Amino acid sequence: MTEALVVMLVIFVLAMFVGFEVITKVPPTLHTPLMSGANAISGIAIIGAILAVGRGGTELPTILGFVAVVFAMINVIGGFMVTDRMLAMFKRKPEERE
Repeated sequence: MTEALVVMLVIFVLAMFVGFEVITKVPPTLHTPLMSGANAISGIAIIGAILAVGRGGTELPTILGFVAVVFAMINVIGGFMVTDRMLAMFKRKPEERE
């Protein structure tokens, strides 16, 4: 393994630990605003993954790019569903006529 690969793996593992710690400390009242930000970040990840898939080349980057597109789309769709449910809780219900 080259030194650059080891450095990248260490950064990746540290980012996973920091991300886990940050996400587990978020109170439920901040979940929806943070989900909106996560959807924006996932949108950027989708664009990067589509570019990785579109370049062609070897099989590994193409497969990893496709997997990244699938996971980022699941995250975006799930985030929109959660946000929609949260916003529906604050809508006024139609008054029933007697």
